[in-house]
Amino acid sequence: MKKETVKNEALLQRKAFFLDRDGIINIDRGYVSRIEDFTFIDGVFEALRSLSAKGYLLIVVTNQSGIGRGYYTEENFRTLTDWMLERFAEHGIPIAQVYSCPHAPEADCSCRKPAPGLFLQALREHGIDPCASWMIGDKPSDMVAAAAAGIGNRVLLGCLQSPESTSTISNLSELLALPV
Repeated sequence: MKKETVKNEALLQRKAFFLDRDGIINIDRGYVSRIEDFTFIDGVFEALRSLSAKGYLLIVVTNQSGIGRGYYTEENFRTLTDWMLERFAEHGIPIAQVYSCPHAPEADCSCRKPAPGLFLQALREHGIDPCASWMIGDKPSDMVAAAAAGIGNRVLLGCLQSPESTSTISNLSELLALPV
């Protein structure tokens, strides 16, 4: 029994860096679902490589209401996600998992940010310590969801404001200056 306790404590010491997709990883052009419309944001490879080297699990949490609205399919999303993950792998960046909510806002689900469902699932499945973890997003709903899940550090990228954010930055290179 003691071995199991030690194992569980070790799992809870894992730290993660949660990332929104559109607006953080790629330029948000609205309902991005095709490879030809996907452009990585300047500095994303350097920032994520640095976070990975510091021992963070990298986890993407993304609302994809375009699926629920019928703008694109789950298969379109998976194809683009697989392509994105291959680009990260080519740069030596391991993404632990991508969690997505396919629902339209009116579905009133528990996984669509600002609800914390995607974070809670990731915390449970990966044994992550929320207090030692971070979230970076570009919308107040990202900050609300992360705060509701107990994520200790919440970085808002861009010019929007949120009382739930613990830091704000204007570009990804500033992320590397934070005490992560």
